[in-house]
Amino acid sequence: MSEYSKETDIKNEKKLRELLRELPPYVSTYMTGVSQLTASRTRLAYAYDLRIFFRFLKEKNPRLKNTEIREIPIEVLQQLNAFDFDDYMAYLKLHETETASGRVIEQTNERKGIKRKLSAVRSMYKFLYRRMMIDSNPSELVDAPKIRRSREIIALDQEEASDLLSSVETGNGLTTKMLQYHDKTSLRDTAIVTLLLGTGIRVSECVGLDIGDVNLKASQIEIMRKGGKKAFVYIGDAVEAVLADYLEERSRMTPEKGSEQALFLSLQNRRMAVRSVERLVKKYATVSVQGKKITPHKLRSSYGTNLYRDTRDLLLTSEALGHENVQTTRDHYVATSNEMLYAVRNKTLLQDDEDNT
Repeated sequence: MSEYSKETDIKNEKKLRELLRELPPYVSTYMTGVSQLTASRTRLAYAYDLRIFFRFLKEKNPRLKNTEIREIPIEVLQQLNAFDFDDYMAYLKLHETETASGRVIEQTNERKGIKRKLSAVRSMYKFLYRRMMIDSNPSELVDAPKIRRSREIIALDQEEASDLLSSVETGNGLTTKMLQYHDKTSLRDTAIVTLLLGTGIRVSECVGLDIGDVNLKASQIEIMRKGGKKAFVYIGDAVEAVLADYLEERSRMTPEKGSEQALFLSLQNRRMAVRSVERLVKKYATVSVQGKKITPHKLRSSYGTNLYRDTRDLLLTSEALGHENVQTTRDHYVATSNEMLYAVRNKTLLQDDEDNT
């Protein structure tokens, strides 16, 4: 595990422990039980979702009005019925939540968010039921919201990708103030955007790269996939060339303590954060790509969509993107274009008859 991954896990575990202090002890038992099967980021997300669930119980159950969330007994969980979970999903559509500063804000969820939050509750119920800590699992009595799948996939075409890279390299379209920093970061930014476009790696995988993860002789990089799995990703000539230029510049930098091995450094000479890469992609895309909201994930979509278009190989595309499920690739990265539909217009039972006329 890289230093970046270790640091991220430590931060996530610290936040998780803070959240668990607010939640009933049996939630901690659940988190411990699934710790070997899930990433720290997943457990942290589940903890946030479960906190919403227990706040709902306290708010909607008169008997729990004067009970601290941490003191909600486990018996309450098995006393719920399908109507209670219907109420919970309705609650998730619009509810109030308190920020860290104490400000109360309205929180909304679409179907996808409701489904995810229900999934977190179901996971906890399933664990407690299998460990015989509860006698029933009422969370299975309701159906999760169905997600309406959109076939529109936002991705860059070749001309748009070229325009984006041109903006990164030259600074065209940037404000005078932005150009003051561009001279210092153009090589780094070009390497990042080219790497994202040319490999389809996730932004978290990008910022987690160390210098030693780049092997130009073998034309590959080593990344940490979701779930802590290491993977080798091959890089093309264009990516290899910009990485070589950036590595030369990187060798002359003096990183801050703790970021000595980091590949991509901020202006403060610290390992770049995910949010920083998101901002820089937005900055260049805003001035170079019209009509599309481009994020690092959209660069990943562009890579996946283009790879599938060129190969027509769904399994290969799925493996290149690091997906464990081919269905994920098909749903989110594979667009059926009019060009593809036109190409198969004659692939019918009528073809032989037409050929013989």
